[in-house]
Amino acid sequence: VQLQAYGGGSVQAGGSLRLSCATSERFFNNYAVGWFRQAPGKEREFVSAISWNGGNTYYADSAKGRFIISRDNAKKTVYLQMNGLKADDTAKYYCAAYNSISTKVSTTADAYHFWGQGTLVTVSS
Repeated sequence: VQLQAYGGGSVQAGGSLRLSCATSERFFNNYAVGWFRQAPGKEREFVSAISWNGGNTYYADSAKGRFIISRDNAKKTVYLQMNGLKADDTAKYYCAAYNSISTKVSTTADAYHFWGQGTLVTVSS
């Protein structure tokens, strides 16, 4: 499964960005998808995840109330709408996926078998 993340960029604090994670995988609707991020000098961390049908979503505490994850299986794309961006959100954002039709979705990176190349988000204060 090849994933392509895009939509990153440079914004001022308080601004918004929408990240997209696209694939050509035929059975994309059988995959749970997550977003992770890694800031310079820091470990990769979980941001958000969504179940195969979009029925369950998960957020890190840092993302709750500001980020919204969604998916359009017909377009084979998962989105991460990021609002109220802060300087601490500066990182490279990666989308990842694993085959699962469970309503429960993992928030740990080890569960994800397929990873995109990442897209850089820079928030200036």
